[in-house]
Amino acid sequence: MKSEIDFALLCPIPISDYPHVLMAHGGGGRLMQQLIEKMFFAAFGNSFLEQRSDSVLLNLDKNKIAFTTDSYVVKPLFFPGGDIASLAVNGTVNDLSMSGAKPLYISLGLIIEEGLPMETLWQIVTSLKKNCDGAGVKIVTGDTKVVDKGKGDGIFINTSGIGIIEHNFTIAPSKINEGDLIFINGDIGRHGIAIMAKREGLEFETEIESDCAPLNHVVSDLLNEGVEIHCMRDLTRGGLVSALVELSSASGYEFIIDEKDVPVREDVNAACELLGFDAMYVANEGRFISFIPEKHKEKALTILNKYGFGNAIGCVGKKNNDGVTLISRIGTKRILDMISGEQLPRIC
Repeated sequence: MKSEIDFALLCPIPISDYPHVLMAHGGGGRLMQQLIEKMFFAAFGNSFLEQRSDSVLLNLDKNKIAFTTDSYVVKPLFFPGGDIASLAVNGTVNDLSMSGAKPLYISLGLIIEEGLPMETLWQIVTSLKKNCDGAGVKIVTGDTKVVDKGKGDGIFINTSGIGIIEHNFTIAPSKINEGDLIFINGDIGRHGIAIMAKREGLEFETEIESDCAPLNHVVSDLLNEGVEIHCMRDLTRGGLVSALVELSSASGYEFIIDEKDVPVREDVNAACELLGFDAMYVANEGRFISFIPEKHKEKALTILNKYGFGNAIGCVGKKNNDGVTLISRIGTKRILDMISGEQLPRIC
């Protein structure tokens, strides 16, 4: 797999010398320093990392900031449309974006299993770099640990993110109002199905790729154009339904969703039927819902469609009547609720 990064085409640590990660690479000695200097600094080097401290000093403006953290344990590490690195960067960026923050800085914690091929690690590092550049964020601090062979599933990634809030909106479930329209920015279910197909060796007529992508650019455009956003939520584990049920409970409002307006690709729908899944519960990594007053409908749709797709899938009903009602394609109604666990484990 060739890197798209201009500054290097090959792993900077000679593969012939260290073809696999050793326990010593996490031991704090020469090999760990070599790993940090020749791989991580080579990819992410910037003035913040040059502080070479256990914590980084960030000179922020006097604005509000958003802070988030998450861990990524996907299996397999590489899948159609993404990899564990794209999940880590975009997942962190998207969590910050859902509060209306402009993502700026990310911390990177790697837990590497002894025996991971160094070439695989370099592919992950180059993907981290590529996705940071795409989202406009910097990795400014990090940590590396190596665990015994058989105890790490290749690699786990932990990230934290900081973003700055440059607007006066309060974006939260408490701001959801009766009559708000519920928008979505694309088709659902692709990430979970892409993972499942790769993991189980399933082949479909067309390869289903994950929707993994950063959301900060579209959110920034919505805010910059003055769209009044009351609340946002990215649709990760638990999919669309889990996000809707959680926000309905938090806000105290009923949500009414029209099934015919929820976009599901035919190949994803067919895969879900084959596997016994419901696409509305399948994970996504580049989709979000937003609650916006009807007066801003056209402006919101114009911006969402600039990024590929936008649609209103429902609206907010009465207060003190929380719950999610789905109007089916044939006009019947049913209550949507969270499932007790996960349809697909280890998908992010």
